[in-house]
Amino acid sequence: MDCVTIKVGQPCSFMTAKGCSFNGGACHQIIDKCEGCDRILTLESGKYCAAVPNPAVKWRLGSCNLATHVKTASKNGQNIKINPLKASKRSMRK
Repeated sequence: MDCVTIKVGQPCSFMTAKGCSFNGGACHQIIDKCEGCDRILTLESGKYCAAVPNPAVKWRLGSCNLATHVKTASKNGQNIKINPLKASKRSMRK
């Protein structure tokens, strides 16, 4: 259903026929770590996340997995241990 409380017209999985079923009955505003994300909705009542109703919970254990402005470290530049037997078999196939 579409939200009718704060993010009017936005699809929301917490909306029911009785209203918002999220804890507290409404979405929470973003925190300072969310600044720069592409999922921010700017409304007259404040800034809210389009993906989650309580952004502070997503940042509690580290970085938010839905944040578009946070880059994760890749394993390409790191020393990865390679099994020499498997590597020799792969080179034989080519």
